[in-house]
Amino acid sequence: MGSPKMVVPTTRKSLFVIALAGILAALMPESTVGQNCGCAADLCCSKYGYCGNSSDYCGNGCQEGPCYNTTTNDVVVADIVTQEFFDGIINQADSSCVGKSFYTRDAFLEALNNYTTFGRVGTVNDSKIEIAAFFAHVTHETGHFCYIEEINGTSKDYCDENNTEYPCVAGKGYYGRGPLQLSWNYNYGPAGDSIGFDGLNSPETVANDVVISFETALWYWMNDCHSIITSGEGFGATINAINGAVECNGGNTAAVQARVKYYTEYCDQFGVSPGDNLTC
Repeated sequence: MGSPKMVVPTTRKSLFVIALAGILAALMPESTVGQNCGCAADLCCSKYGYCGNSSDYCGNGCQEGPCYNTTTNDVVVADIVTQEFFDGIINQADSSCVGKSFYTRDAFLEALNNYTTFGRVGTVNDSKIEIAAFFAHVTHETGHFCYIEEINGTSKDYCDENNTEYPCVAGKGYYGRGPLQLSWNYNYGPAGDSIGFDGLNSPETVANDVVISFETALWYWMNDCHSIITSGEGFGATINAINGAVECNGGNTAAVQARVKYYTEYCDQFGVSPGDNLTC
């Protein structure tokens, strides 16, 4: 992040799809909602936090269970995200940064327990590429783990009043928080349902509980970026998924280049090629 202004991801989900998924899930008899789904062994936890066994549940964004195309490798993410790697990021933040006493590698690894396919799909190099991509975006969004909340976030309106499934609560702000700066009521609501906190009534939890904070970043990543990077679409496609409406197609090119810079640096550290299609 080259400037003091935080770049916040806009939604990458169709509001219609979110609403429809919620309605369908509610109507299906096997569907249940709970912390991280808590589904039976033969059911999938969908991207929206519901249990079922159709492609709506086991396909794109599936979090747990017999998800489609989620055969994992033997990579241990902790062996790649070492303390040295994590410190190499956070140590670049000023000592006055609130995030320096908030974000920890241990919290990331604890949150990772609920996202077992992160960094574990494809070859070892594929795993390293996904991890490099994730932390490149986190580095940019938080300014090397400096920020927990979006700068001047309280002055911004991230309430979509047309979303009736996840209606805004009076007096609550849905501005950017956490490693990927979770924003908007229609992200806080389903993230809370999936992870197990009240995202609509207590969005500040993302800034107060470091494990939940990392879980929201991983939740968003697994829903909207995991399949993109593991299918080989390139880092640029993940930029589009995270903040394309603001940065891509000639938008904030400086932000795009900053993300690419971090990504290529981390790929170099891991000894892998960053691949093609780096920008959006």
